Amino acid sequence: MKLIEPDEQRAFLAVLQHNGLAEHDFELAETDTTDPKGDENFGLQGYVAVTRRSTRVTREYPIGYETDWVEHFSKDLGAGAFDKLE
Repeated sequence: MKLIEPDEQRAFLAVLQHNGLAEHDFELAETDTTDPKGDENFGLQGYVAVTRRSTRVTREYPIGYETDWVEHFSKDLGAGAFDKLE
């Protein structure tokens, strides 16, 4: 099951466009860490790894119910976190 909601995907692409960056330079990888045996239903949980292919920089953000990973990504992008070659 996909953790990234369609509105989050659109917001992510809007951040890239706003910053003049190409979508194909970024890769998203989801990891589901939801406890399948949990008694309480908090929804899906996990993290998304965002990798900028041209610099090979990867940052991970929590994802799931009421997370604001796109906002954190946007701040990191603006701070130059994805600019340095590793």
